Amino acid sequence: MMRLEGIHHITAITGNAQRNVDFYAGVLGLRLVKKTVNQDDPTVYHLFYADEAGSPGADLTFFEYPGAAPGVAGAGMVHRIAWRVSSPEAIDFWERRLLRHGVSSERVEGGLRFADPEGLAHELGVSSAEDSPLIADHPDVPADLALAGFDGARAYAGTPEAGYGLLEEALGFVPSDDGWEVRGDQRGGLWSYDTPPERPGRAGGGTVHHIAWASTMDDHEGWRRRVVKGGARPTEVIDRFWFYSIYFREPSGVLFEIATLGPGFTADEPLEHLGEKLVLPPRFEAEREQIEARLTPIENPRTAVR
Repeated sequence: MMRLEGIHHITAITGNAQRNVDFYAGVLGLRLVKKTVNQDDPTVYHLFYADEAGSPGADLTFFEYPGAAPGVAGAGMVHRIAWRVSSPEAIDFWERRLLRHGVSSERVEGGLRFADPEGLAHELGVSSAEDSPLIADHPDVPADLALAGFDGARAYAGTPEAGYGLLEEALGFVPSDDGWEVRGDQRGGLWSYDTPPERPGRAGGGTVHHIAWASTMDDHEGWRRRVVKGGARPTEVIDRFWFYSIYFREPSGVLFEIATLGPGFTADEPLEHLGEKLVLPPRFEAEREQIEARLTPIENPRTAVR
C-alpha cells in the first residue's frame, strides 16, 4: 500500500535573501543546507533550510524575488506553518528568544504563534509524535529545545469539501480531529483548512508558494497515476536533481507537489559543507558566471562565525 511520508518541504517567497537567512538560520536556528537558484527562473535564489542532515520533513525553502512587495494569504493558499518542539520548556525558550530578537509572539492553546519579518505565520507546538526529531545544530539553541521538524500546515479554503475525495481517496489523507493526517512508515504530518478572510490573497514576500508531500522513489510514478485518477492534472515528473517532483492544484487552489525522498542534498555536496556555497544543478553549470553576477552575495551566520 502506498503512503505519503508526511511533508517533504514547504516553499515560500522572500523579497530579501539576507534578511531571510538572518532570520531562519540565525534566529530560528535552522541550517542553510542548499544555496542554489530557482530552476524555473535561475535569475533568483532558491534557499533551503532544514535540520542538520537536510532531511525532508524539516525543509523550508524560499524563492527570493528582490524587493518583492509583501503578499497576503487568501483562499487557496497556505497561511500557517506548524513546527514541533519537544516540551513546554521549549515554548518558553522560543518566546524569550524571539523577544530578544524583536519578534513578538502570542501564546495560544499551549503553543506559540509568531511571524517572520515579512509576515509568514508560524506556530510551535509540543508534539507527542514518535517520529525522529529533525533538529539543526546552533550554538545558541540547545538541541532539546530546538525546532524538531514540521508538524503540519494550514490553508485557507472557501469550499474545502470539494477536495475531500482527492485528499482521502487518491492521496490517502486520513481524517483527524482538525483536518487530516498524512503518515507513512517513517513520518507523518497534519493538513487543515480554515475559512478564508474576505480580502483576496496576493502572492508576495511572506507567502507560501507550494507545499510538497514526500514519496518514496519507487512509488512516485504511482502517485502521479493516482492523482490523475483522482481528477487533478499533475505535471510530468520533473527532475529537480536533489529530488523528483510532480505538481498539481488541489480543488481549493493550493499548489501541491509530491517530491521523492532522494537522491538528497548530499548528491553534490558533502554533509559537513551543505549550504556553504552556490551550487547549481548540472544543466545550469555552463551559465554559472552569468548566474552569479545577477545574485546578491549573502552571508550565512553559521559560516561567518568560523
